Amino acid sequence: MECLHLVPTYYSMMDTYYVMEMLTTLRPKLVQQLLEVCTSVKVKRLFLYMAEKSKHPWFHAINLSKVDLGEGKRSIVKNGVYNNKYGITISKELDDYE
Repeated sequence: MECLHLVPTYYSMMDTYYVMEMLTTLRPKLVQQLLEVCTSVKVKRLFLYMAEKSKHPWFHAINLSKVDLGEGKRSIVKNGVYNNKYGITISKELDDYE
């Protein structure tokens, strides 16, 4: 989550996504607690977007209704692709990545 806070200034979206892809054994209860206390809307939205895109089995155990995702749109990168579900503009490269 700390790396996501530094996107795109210090880390690229793709680099952080590659890390997210490897987080297959996270504990859902701990992830839930971290998301609930996290104060960065950007971090929470990116984390959830990447976790869902990675199709992690623990993602479905997260109770999204308890995670405050704020209001309004967040533009993480310029000239990117808007993801309506999470209200973020992400890089086209990440959007296209399978």
